[in-house]
Amino acid sequence: MSGDISDPRSIPSGFFHNGIDITLVLLITYLILLAIGERRTLWMVRGLIILMLAQVISQRLQLRLLEVVLDKLVLGAAVAMAVIFQGEFRRFLELLGSGQVKQLFNPPPITVKSDNIIDEIVDAVKELSQNRTGALIVLETVASVDPRVFVNQGVRLNGEVSKELLQTIFQPKTLLHDGAIFIRGSVIIAAGVILPLSERTAHRQLGTRHRAAMGITEKVPNCLCVVVSEETGSISLAQGGNLNRPLTSSKLKELLEEKFSLIAKQESVSPSWGRLSRKINSKVRNLLSSSKSTRNKK
Repeated sequence: MSGDISDPRSIPSGFFHNGIDITLVLLITYLILLAIGERRTLWMVRGLIILMLAQVISQRLQLRLLEVVLDKLVLGAAVAMAVIFQGEFRRFLELLGSGQVKQLFNPPPITVKSDNIIDEIVDAVKELSQNRTGALIVLETVASVDPRVFVNQGVRLNGEVSKELLQTIFQPKTLLHDGAIFIRGSVIIAAGVILPLSERTAHRQLGTRHRAAMGITEKVPNCLCVVVSEETGSISLAQGGNLNRPLTSSKLKELLEEKFSLIAKQESVSPSWGRLSRKINSKVRNLLSSSKSTRNKK
């Protein structure tokens, strides 16, 4: 029979179909990784891929019970990721539906703040601290912070970061002084942002601003939060749900410069998905052009 697995003619056909199958799965996975684009989420995607591979292996080995368990795990993990990364998946589906998949290969660059921006922020924080004016500043580090993690996204400003603008926003008589400022790169995206509060037990001296700084950095690892206490004027820096306090303005500047220089160094050592995609695109184009030139010579 032609469908017999022992038939030598069926072996190349099987390899061909398996190759297409694996290539398409890898392509879809790669596009999803580009759509997500955050390093902290890549491990979750890799975990899902490992579960899928384990399911395939258990199916090949006819381990029925293990196959059923892994099937449920894969389904549950896929649904959980669709909920957690709904914004990224929506972007992926929108680009796919509108035929703009090429945009996935040009993700937004990593945000690294220049010394000038850090100086503006530190100078503003220093004066706010001296005047005992409360302030809360969220700084995006790598990838993008989804504004939907905020309790209230505040008022969009899209203004350039400056010492004067930061000080003006946090003046007690202004309408936006009570919330936080959200900064991406050199731009103040929004002011009057309400942040989620940390549920961890905090010191009695810590007020709502400090709990909000801990809360947002717990939920969003790729951000920092600078706090100025209204009661004492002390400066704090929150990262990963932990507060580094009290700080001097010079120490704050040192910590910010160290953090963002480390990000820049990591990006220069290990290429981002954007650089990787551009390299792959370049290789594919070179391969296609060389194959065309070869055919033309023939």
